[in-house]
Amino acid sequence: METLESELTCPICLELFEDPLLLPCAHSLCFNCAHRILVSHCATNESVESITAFQCPTCRHVITLSQRGLDGLKRNVTLQNIIDRFQKASVSGPNSPSETRRERAFDTNTMTSAEKVLCQFCDQDPAQDAVKTCVTCEVSYCDECLKATHPNKKPFTGHRLIEPIPDSHIRGLMCLEHEDEKQNLESNLTNLIKRNTELETLLAKLIQTCQHVEVNASRQEAKLTEECDLLIEIIQQRRQIIGTKIKEGKVMRLRKLAQQIANCKQCIERSASLISQAEHSLKENDHARFLQTAKNITERVSMATASSQVLIPEINLNDTFDTFALDFSREKKLLECLDYLTAPNPPTIREELCTASYDTITVHWTSDDEFSVVSYELQYTIFTGQANVVMIHPPWPPKVLGL
Repeated sequence: METLESELTCPICLELFEDPLLLPCAHSLCFNCAHRILVSHCATNESVESITAFQCPTCRHVITLSQRGLDGLKRNVTLQNIIDRFQKASVSGPNSPSETRRERAFDTNTMTSAEKVLCQFCDQDPAQDAVKTCVTCEVSYCDECLKATHPNKKPFTGHRLIEPIPDSHIRGLMCLEHEDEKQNLESNLTNLIKRNTELETLLAKLIQTCQHVEVNASRQEAKLTEECDLLIEIIQQRRQIIGTKIKEGKVMRLRKLAQQIANCKQCIERSASLISQAEHSLKENDHARFLQTAKNITERVSMATASSQVLIPEINLNDTFDTFALDFSREKKLLECLDYLTAPNPPTIREELCTASYDTITVHWTSDDEFSVVSYELQYTIFTGQANVVMIHPPWPPKVLGL
């Protein structure tokens, strides 16, 4: 045990490791001892965080620290567990102080008179007085026989050695230990059963909660799908209505343009016929016949030119259907902000506008959530000479007192 304890001792504080750090060189060091090493390296007005390296006290290997300092080094969890078990064995082991006190108490209660106990392993006659009784072997030994039969090696280091007692008392000591262990086991078993029952209850609640989560999540998903389908249906209906209006506007514009195209074609045909007659008259060599037809043709050409100016329509080659302009910016913003309901912000009371008279109180407030809040509940306290009365007014719609 002493050899093991030396292996579990910190080279700085010479105590059992406490919160040991595993250094890169495979040695270990207490966290507080490592911190003291860093503090010893600090200059005046210098913080511990500024130290980036130190030497291992065992092998002098330089340990480089990261930005996290000592927290960046790994904890030696295995070593800590060994130390915990060693301390537990030291406290409750066969040669521990508690066991010795219990054995002494047993000796005081059971041995009413001083009985001389002789060594049961000696070859001498008479045998020497016993100095220890091994409860494990159920044999009493003198000093020489004890050293010969119980060297400081395994498995003898685990034997229980007590003050010498007669053989008749060893069995009683074993029974006492059996009763203590039985009571200890029963107590631990009761605690374990109780804890196991609590864990089973907790497990049932967790399973039930998982089922509720599944059901509630499915319900919310179905509701979300239903609401989104409704929004999509509304959008499709509005798209159909607006699309119908656009088609009607297109048909009306095309009908008007078709009439204008027909008028233009008719005008072009008449003008082409008149142009042909005028060109033929210009080629007439007989002056008398030319004069007879020229005046009539000139009047007709003038009338055709004037009428064509009236019939030419105003043409807009970039008809963008401005009367059907669409603006979905507000709707897009609302859809982008679509999320679960959250509690609205409380209204802001405007104290400078609030008034109070004998039996009337006027409260003014402003709210940023006037479209999402249906009503407000006003709670106020009436201070009297004897007691303070807290009252809650029925819900008020925002439009009653809010601004």
